[in-house]
Amino acid sequence: MCGIVGLYLKNPALESRLGELFEPMLIAMTDRGPDSAGFAIYGDEVAEGHIKLTLRHPDPDFDWEVLAELAKTQLSASLEWFQNANVAVFKLEAEEFAARDWFAQQAPDVLVLSVGRSIEILKEVGLPVDIASRFSLSGMQGSHIIGHTRMATESAVTMEGSHPFSTGMDLCLVHNGSLSNHNRLRENLRREGISFETENDSEVAAGYLTWRLRQGDSLKQALESALKDLDGFFTFTIGTRDGFAVIRDPIACKPAVLAETDDYVAMASEYQALTSLPGIENARVWEPEPATVYAWERQGQ
Repeated sequence: MCGIVGLYLKNPALESRLGELFEPMLIAMTDRGPDSAGFAIYGDEVAEGHIKLTLRHPDPDFDWEVLAELAKTQLSASLEWFQNANVAVFKLEAEEFAARDWFAQQAPDVLVLSVGRSIEILKEVGLPVDIASRFSLSGMQGSHIIGHTRMATESAVTMEGSHPFSTGMDLCLVHNGSLSNHNRLRENLRREGISFETENDSEVAAGYLTWRLRQGDSLKQALESALKDLDGFFTFTIGTRDGFAVIRDPIACKPAVLAETDDYVAMASEYQALTSLPGIENARVWEPEPATVYAWERQGQ
């Protein structure tokens, strides 16, 4: 049992309040996932030809300044960076795979949590309220955000095993449920050039979507293919640079609720996580249908 929450702002005037609006939603899912929590926030977009990398080192005293100076010399002279708790976000002019390879060679202990023009992923072991405080979630700005609280019933409680998972540019996924064919899929996807950091089945689902998108699928097409190729039960919420999507398996045994107003679209595993949102009493609220893709995306980005 885990908790999923997501918030997509249709009204740009609310973007300065994204973290403030989202934090109580995440904390409300504590009973469904007290072991770890995380979120992927979209905003502070870099220019075309540039990327952002969210990086984490297991040593909280790791010297990011030394790594940044080395990266400026060898990878991108235009590099800018900032630190948030034990995570650093590097902004640089580079191509995704070249940057991943450089960090793998020069700083093998550094874990790349996300790569993209807009995405930043922050996650850690602990109660959601503590994770929100550690990363100063309430003050964050952006256009949309998805989050997850985990109850680890099938694997160890680790940061690496917590959600969200990202396997491609600006793509991330959070998952409530379990997949039965993830081991076979993982090996097939590795042969297609998809790499994995953990044994978590949710990371396989993210890798599958990345692979389908690289084949030319739209997000909707990739999710429709996932209904055929992913065995198990699941509710997925997927973040992209342009928006987010929600899908449940054909049985739909995992809970989910959606709410929409003129200002936002919100998703949660339970309605109580939505009650703090402004105007929720006038929102259109419904339970997403099984095997149906619900997506909200900005056009022209």
